[in-house]
Amino acid sequence: MMVRINDILDAINIYLPEADTGLVEKAYVFSAKMHAGQKRLSGEPYLSHPLAVSYILAELKLDLASIAAGLLHDAVEDTLATTEELAEMFGKDVAFIVDGVTKLSKLQFQSSLYKQAENIRKMILAMSKDIRVLLIKLADRLHNMRTLEFQKEIKQKAIAAETLDIYAPLASRLGIDWIKQELEDLSFKYLYADDYADLKARVEERLGQRKAYVEEVKDMIARRMAEYAFSCRVLGRPKHLYSIYRKMNTRNLPLEQIYDLMAFRIILKSTKECYEALGIVHSLWKPVPGRFKDYISLPKANMYQSLHTTLIGPDGERMEVQIRTDEMDQVAREGIAAHWLYKEGRILTKESTKSFEWLNQLAEWQRELQDPREFLESVKMDLFPNEIWVLTPAGEVKEFPRGATLIDFAYAIHTEVGHHCSGAKLNGRLVQLNHEMQTGDVVEITTSPRHVPSRDWLKFAKTGKAIARIRQWIKTEERSKSMALGKELCEKEFKRHRIDFNEALKNKGAEMTQWFSFKHPDDLLLSVGYGKISQVQLVKRYMKEVLKVKGEAEFWEDVVKAKPNEKEGMITINGLDNIMTHISRCCNPVPGDDVIGYITRGRGITIHRTTCSNVKNIDPERKVEIDWGTGEGYIYPVKIETLAIDKKGILAEVSNVISSTETNISDARVKIRPDGIAVLTFIVDVTGTEHLRRVISGIRRCDGVTQVRRVVSKIS
Repeated sequence: MMVRINDILDAINIYLPEADTGLVEKAYVFSAKMHAGQKRLSGEPYLSHPLAVSYILAELKLDLASIAAGLLHDAVEDTLATTEELAEMFGKDVAFIVDGVTKLSKLQFQSSLYKQAENIRKMILAMSKDIRVLLIKLADRLHNMRTLEFQKEIKQKAIAAETLDIYAPLASRLGIDWIKQELEDLSFKYLYADDYADLKARVEERLGQRKAYVEEVKDMIARRMAEYAFSCRVLGRPKHLYSIYRKMNTRNLPLEQIYDLMAFRIILKSTKECYEALGIVHSLWKPVPGRFKDYISLPKANMYQSLHTTLIGPDGERMEVQIRTDEMDQVAREGIAAHWLYKEGRILTKESTKSFEWLNQLAEWQRELQDPREFLESVKMDLFPNEIWVLTPAGEVKEFPRGATLIDFAYAIHTEVGHHCSGAKLNGRLVQLNHEMQTGDVVEITTSPRHVPSRDWLKFAKTGKAIARIRQWIKTEERSKSMALGKELCEKEFKRHRIDFNEALKNKGAEMTQWFSFKHPDDLLLSVGYGKISQVQLVKRYMKEVLKVKGEAEFWEDVVKAKPNEKEGMITINGLDNIMTHISRCCNPVPGDDVIGYITRGRGITIHRTTCSNVKNIDPERKVEIDWGTGEGYIYPVKIETLAIDKKGILAEVSNVISSTETNISDARVKIRPDGIAVLTFIVDVTGTEHLRRVISGIRRCDGVTQVRRVVSKIS
């Protein structure tokens, strides 16, 4: 049902009864005019979207400028309206918010990955200046996810993946639990449709069976609290589907072994009563050791406060109980919106802004990451909710994601402390820098001016700040070394031709730089050091252009240019084809895979899958964007592993299915496990991922086959 402007005004009137809603009504009229005639994929008028977004903002009890911006949030992107026009009509606040949520759709990017990275980078910078940008972006994404069914499947999956990686964690960091849960469940629905439908049906069935159990537990808690004269509310709520699915996968458990499908909540009047109630429930049922968390004395970064304990309840089943006050419960549901002060015409207080200092830090160190993959990986990592708390020797509390190590702690203190970290003490004893911290640890870092970052640190650093600072140091160091190497190689090669390179660079440096489209001679030396161009190529060009030498001095083609290997098809790199490339044997990419190129010294460009562990920590300056050509006429070996019930003729049956897809089998092996499962391994020749999909799909239909997967490993 389409939201109406009156619905929004009624919602505003509940929490701002005396407010003048003229700004919102004016924004509605302008939005209706600008979006007139536009339709959504659902067939509804486009205006239904900004109306729905604004209603969500009213549910969050935001100020009038936010709700007006919600009505206008697509005006600049999808109509002829300009930011300047909005500023003149609705004020600078509204115009800034709208600009912050507007995508960079009118600019051209090297790839969709660059476009995604730059849009998120723009949003982070804008929301670090005004948190309302993020709140409107979340409302926008929530409504788009609610109507995602009208998109094509490939776009559904792309949007759902981005939502799960970026927007749901952002909602979590702001403490808006209901938006986070709905975004996660909707993403789950589109990314893993079969798993979602199956789990939804099974959970509903189990909850139906356990209704009496839930009521029994609630009644027992209420009666025991009444005995101690506590006035409280006791609630029982089912956990959302994605949290159950995540627990099943991370702990490798079937649904039948997930006992805490319900979380029980006790809501009291004061903090003192919360701690007393904890003792009461512990006397009622036995607590599970190690499963108690005190988020009241150590609140989460998103202001969440509560006591969590896991108990062995009736019938010996585990159950989670959360204990909090009314105010804490409101914050748990609404997050930062529960403390929103713009609606009262005042800016956020210093105390309130502490709850999202992480956002300013995120914006600060993301500026340093230019590579789009590094940037997106770092953002995703930093958006995971902080789950552990450790202490400095002075008693200051520091928050980190689970799995963070001592090197993360060092960089959290200061960049220079991280750079010169030489050792660490954990609870008074010396430990390795890769040691993972746990809640309650006391950490002390020792430094030495002789110690500098190592590339190995990237293997166990977990926070975006640590990774960005380490990479920045390595990049600066490698740049310096590569520049020195480039100069040395040029000096030797020019000397071989009886030319003084330094004199040549001094007199003709600007021309030499322009030959290869660089802006500065340092970039030229750096490219020689990295192997992007060769010193031989440079001296030949110099001899031809400056000394006018013929014959051997003819201009050499770029060292990385040559006839492509036939197995690789036509590959385009930054718009250029006919480039010497090598497909990596460690991950065996094929056309259709998401790939990245790595510039090697003297061997052209090696192509890896973007998920390959061997390219995770390589120098970003050696990475290049790759586009596969059609690949027609070329074949690529791929290893496929199939698990099937051992029976006579299973190898022949699967082999026939592969052959029926016009696929050559270059190797086939069978191994029988002790449990009676046959492991069939094939190396097949395919033309790309679509061909591979047809092969795997055919194998899956074979009777007795339980699992088929592509094996990413070296093919001998």
